[in-house]
Amino acid sequence: MEANGHEHVIEVTDLRRVYGGGFEAVRGVSFSVRRGEVFALLGTNGAGKTSTVELLEGLAPPAGGRVRVLGHDPYAQRAAVRPRTGVMLQEGGFPSELTVAETARTWAGCVSGARPPQEVLALVGLAGRTGVRVKQLSGGERRRLDLALALLGDPEVLFLDEPTTGLDVEGRRDTWKLVRALRDGGTTVLLTTHYLEEAEALADRLAILHEGRIAAAGTPAEVTAAQPSRITFELPEDHFLGDLPPLGELGVCGHEIEGRVVRLRTHELQRTATRLLTWADRAGVELRRLDVRSASLEEAFLGIAREASAKTGTREYAA
Repeated sequence: MEANGHEHVIEVTDLRRVYGGGFEAVRGVSFSVRRGEVFALLGTNGAGKTSTVELLEGLAPPAGGRVRVLGHDPYAQRAAVRPRTGVMLQEGGFPSELTVAETARTWAGCVSGARPPQEVLALVGLAGRTGVRVKQLSGGERRRLDLALALLGDPEVLFLDEPTTGLDVEGRRDTWKLVRALRDGGTTVLLTTHYLEEAEALADRLAILHEGRIAAAGTPAEVTAAQPSRITFELPEDHFLGDLPPLGELGVCGHEIEGRVVRLRTHELQRTATRLLTWADRAGVELRRLDVRSASLEEAFLGIAREASAKTGTREYAA
């Protein structure tokens, strides 16, 4: 237990996973997740997200380190862990000829203390599709069915692997609302996602993986705070960067120029923006296409990926 009384229901210490041929996909990862918390694992392609989650789900033993879910080893003590967890994989693989209702009833027969199938189908917006065969569902509807089956056992811990892939904007927002309701009800949620907006909207805390290691961790605000804000504008044809006040006086920590477009980076956004606009007003300069914004999780993610790639000499991947 922590001093504030929040129990760590997931504890990962120096976790390692090695595949055939000696490839080390997870290289000493450590983190913990509190009860009633949404924790997001982010990362570049091949960063080790799914490899890590599979170890938490008990699908394989770690090559090194320690995993505890609800106080148990999820692989060696699977019988103690599995009834209390729900898992939504990236691909469910349900029999295509069964209807939605038949699939849910079949799954419920394998779950201890299952909730009524109709109840969970309604939660994910499939109440009107119960008679439709799985093969006739859209990709987004199949993801909704995946989520419904993960919720059948009313889990204490819910693992969501790319939960909104294939969903439209409305479906994604509905899923977010459901995840928040589950968290507020005390369910612990660990999710992986490629949608950084999703992580920013849902996660209480997160970790960014790169090449099997954690490159950054904390609340979304803590992770983004480490990255500079950005001011972008276009200078008139008769002005140049050297016409601006010294960048150090503006509080600028870095800059780029592409033609007439100037991008300034700063950890003091208000100060830099105020001084820049004051200079422009006094000089009678119009800063065209002016864009002032704080660092986002996407910018933090891409910045971390660039830094890590530069250190290792590897290729940078998009989210």
